Order: sequence, then structure tokens, then C-alpha cells
Amino acid sequence: MSRTLAGKVALVTGGSRGLGAATAAALADAGADVAISYVASAEKAAAVVADLKARGVRAAAIRADQGDPAGAEPLVRAVVDTFGRLDILVNNAGVAVQGHTIDDPAIDNAAMDRQWAVNTAGVIANIRAAVRVLPEGGRIISVGSGLGTRVAFPLTTDYAATKAAIVGYTMGAARDLGPRGITVNVVQPGLMDTDMAAASKDNLPPIVMDSLAIRRFARLEEVAATIVFLAGPDAGYITGAVIDVSGGFTA
Repeated sequence: MSRTLAGKVALVTGGSRGLGAATAAALADAGADVAISYVASAEKAAAVVADLKARGVRAAAIRADQGDPAGAEPLVRAVVDTFGRLDILVNNAGVAVQGHTIDDPAIDNAAMDRQWAVNTAGVIANIRAAVRVLPEGGRIISVGSGLGTRVAFPLTTDYAATKAAIVGYTMGAARDLGPRGITVNVVQPGLMDTDMAAASKDNLPPIVMDSLAIRRFARLEEVAATIVFLAGPDAGYITGAVIDVSGGFTA
């Protein structure tokens, strides 16, 4: 792979597993030094860091709870203290609380509040902290969901809303940061081949798979490649965009 990101420093939140780990690896293969954040999986985070260093870049894991917006500024500061700069922010960390209609008395309101904190407030706090240090031409990419623009089935209302909010914030931030050449975009995956999804992969309701034009789960590498492209030099004129890597879910 061409090392188009050599000399750049990237932060990937929630980088100890799944799409976060795949994105960190893809950024490293493109030459970027990579910091990942994690909240609980210290051993997995250490393994990711070891893999990144084996790819020939500098790497570090920083513990930070995405659900606590007050932690965003210390996280960004730790990245700058460790690597000397920050060029690329990838807001990947997220949680999904689904399976209830909005009038279900069994809804766990604390879990729903946590979902809003992680998926929306935490992402916004990261962006606000990062723009204080991002240079001209910096990159911000947030991982959304196809449900942020098309809710094709029930039981996903609050999750969909958290992702839709990020779409709106991204479009506004793109306007605010355009004069600095900082691009702000959303990548919306659909169903992905993660260990979290593996348990339910064979038991999904037909309506879910029927919503896809390409009837399979996305490979993590497919989604990560789109994120790396947006982080790179050829994407300098793409901002405020919502890019679906969802097998035609939003078609």
C-alpha cells in the first residue's frame, strides 16, 4: 500500500476491537502513526498497539471513556503529548441499544442515556477538542450508521437518532471548519462482520437482510478503506458528506 499518510498522526476511538482495530491497521499501513482509545479492554488494546508497531509505525493506547465528554480534551492532549501532533480524528467508538419500541415499559432508560452519551455527546466533545489542535487540512471522520438516514425497520429509534444527530453536526462542522481546510465527514456502515454481530448473524429477521441490495455483511476492511481514503490527500475536496458503505441499505 502507498504510504500516503506518512508523517501524519491519527486517533481512532474505540480502537481495541472490530472496525476500530481494522481502521487503525489500515491507517498504519498507509503510514500514519496511530493512537487508539479504549475503555475496558486493556489487553486487546495492547495487542492492537503491538500489531501497529509491527507495521512500522508509532502507536499508543490511551484509556478514555467515550461516554464521558469531559474526557475528550485530556484524550486529545495525551495524543499530542505522545506524538507531537494530531492530524486525523476517527470517531469510531459507539454502542447500540436496540430491541424496544419507544413505548415499551421495559426500556432501560439508563442504557439509552449512555447510548446518547457515547454515540453523540462523546463524538461532539472529541471534535471540539480536536479542532483546537488540528492543523490546516486536518481530517475528521465519524462512523455513523445507515440507520442515521434510513430507518427501515422498528426497534432502533434511539440508536438511529444518535447517528442522525452526528450527520447534522458533521454538516455544520464542515461549514465552520472549511476555511481552515479541515474536512468533516461521516462514513455509514451497514451490517458488519464483527465479533459482536456474529452471535446474531444467522438469526436476523428477514426484513433486515431484505433491506440490503448486496445481501451480505460488510468486511471490516471495506469500511476501513473508505475511512482511510477520506483521511488522505485525495479527499481534500470532500466535506460535509455522508458516505454509505452499507451494501445498498440506503438505496
